[in-house]
Amino acid sequence: METHEGAAAVGDGVLDFSRLSLTTLSLDSMSDERKRDTRQLYLNYNRLASLPSLLSVFCNLEFLDISNNGLSAICEGITRLTKLKTLLAKNNRLDELSLPKEFGSLQLEVLNFSGNRFEEIPLQCTKLRRLQSLSLGGNRLKSIPAEIEDLTSLELLYLGGNLISAIPPEIANLPYLSYLVLCDNRIQSVPPQLTRLHSLRSLSLHNNLLTYLPREILCLVHLQELSLRGNPLVVRFVKEMTYDPPSLLELAGRTVKSRNIPYYPCDLPSNLLRYLDLASKCPNPKCAGVYFDSCVRQIKFVDFCGKYRLPLMHYLCSPECTSPCSSNPQSDAESEDESSVPADRLQRVLLG
Repeated sequence: METHEGAAAVGDGVLDFSRLSLTTLSLDSMSDERKRDTRQLYLNYNRLASLPSLLSVFCNLEFLDISNNGLSAICEGITRLTKLKTLLAKNNRLDELSLPKEFGSLQLEVLNFSGNRFEEIPLQCTKLRRLQSLSLGGNRLKSIPAEIEDLTSLELLYLGGNLISAIPPEIANLPYLSYLVLCDNRIQSVPPQLTRLHSLRSLSLHNNLLTYLPREILCLVHLQELSLRGNPLVVRFVKEMTYDPPSLLELAGRTVKSRNIPYYPCDLPSNLLRYLDLASKCPNPKCAGVYFDSCVRQIKFVDFCGKYRLPLMHYLCSPECTSPCSSNPQSDAESEDESSVPADRLQRVLLG
């Protein structure tokens, strides 16, 4: 059978070869005009073991779906599809060695590699500067590379259903990220740097190993959905007083900062100036103290929407500092942190 004869011309610029049980692809009888005019190509639900190099003849192709095949490699020819914006390659046999070296030169905006065999995110993917949506769910990923921060146009990152144990702080450098899906992994903590994700609207963390959240999560002003079900979140108020005595350097720095002792660049060595710039203000509104490296970690509950109680990690400058919240779990909901959360914040907190 001429394989293209079974294709359906769905509309102008659309060519559909899906669900034809194809093992190879022949375009011998297809006119050059048809090849040139094709904008969308569907090859999903076939039996292709490799992506045919002849796909490069579709010089104006913008959308390619090669999902649900037996693909173990993507040919070098795909890099010649200079107008390709969307590549769907779900449910194949691809891994980090399956991509051509110059894959990062594509102008992709949407890339879906979910349901494959990736154990790490290929560095070629982190070079796709125009990428807005990246999906690698249901693979075997163990980590997220720091180079993820290079995807500065990214709006959606889907990494659910992997083996990821940590969230790199570099994710916080994605200015347009709106949807972050990290469910069904092995994540134990959330880096406080995520507070810099000012565009984040949805954060999916269900079915991980989280026991608390950083208090900085309150600063995610546009967050509308937070999914936490299936985590071993603590169910009672817990205090952890892990405290290392401050060094002489820290004590001196605290004195300078808390007492507003004036100093000028000409007065101190550059390393001390940098150190003083690292001072963090104690979150206790009744305390004017600061800390550098030595602080008290404390887990407290904040009540959202009068229904859900989330354990948030925050820091105090010393064990003697009076906590802004009561140690009584019943009165913890009246803490200043909760009252500062507007009613339209975190509209959906999914715990069950």
